[in-house]
Amino acid sequence: MEYLNQILFGYYPYIALTVFFVVALIRFDREQYTWRSGSSQILDNRNMVLASNLFHVGILGLFLGHSVGMLTPLAFFEALGIEPSFKQRLAIVVGSIFGIMCVVGLIMLVIRRLTVPRIALNSSTMDVAILVLLLAQGVLGMVTILFSLNHLDGHNMVEFMMWAQSIWTFNADAASHVLNQDWIFKAHIFLGLTIVLLFPFSRLVHVWSVPVWYLGRAYQIVRKRQRRSFIR
Repeated sequence: MEYLNQILFGYYPYIALTVFFVVALIRFDREQYTWRSGSSQILDNRNMVLASNLFHVGILGLFLGHSVGMLTPLAFFEALGIEPSFKQRLAIVVGSIFGIMCVVGLIMLVIRRLTVPRIALNSSTMDVAILVLLLAQGVLGMVTILFSLNHLDGHNMVEFMMWAQSIWTFNADAASHVLNQDWIFKAHIFLGLTIVLLFPFSRLVHVWSVPVWYLGRAYQIVRKRQRRSFIR
């Protein structure tokens, strides 16, 4: 079990992150025409705005919450007087709100992509697979909240923080922090890493193209179309 744990949570994160960055760069260099969200709104607009907003707000909230919560050094929270138990309770509340939004939005998007004929015909295997994986990850995340209610002291959260920070600091002992954790947390982490691995092969790459540069872009000049009159 220790050897398998080391492979899944000690080595696999680096494989996933390497593919994440390297393949994304290669794809951007060689296949820029595929670097897009591939929106299907033009094919069917029913419930699209609601589903998309729920999904995007939910997943962005979860991403920011996980990033700040997992990668911020514990000493920083201690300096602010934030105890692990309070941080655990806060994570449960905030994670529940954004998690529900994300899961509901994903359910709507998956149903839409599979049941609307025009969208189904224009969807690739990866389009469907990545949505299903994101939905599975969202459901797993919601289930982890139920398990977290048994660890309100925050000790488990600290261990996951140590794991995440050890990965980024190349600590060879990183996997030991999740060795004795509940299987649901391990499944959630493993599926999350798998999504990271598949990220550059999917339409998710469009998140790299946040149009911040639009703020400093020069105005475009758009001229009205002129009608020509012909005199015989």
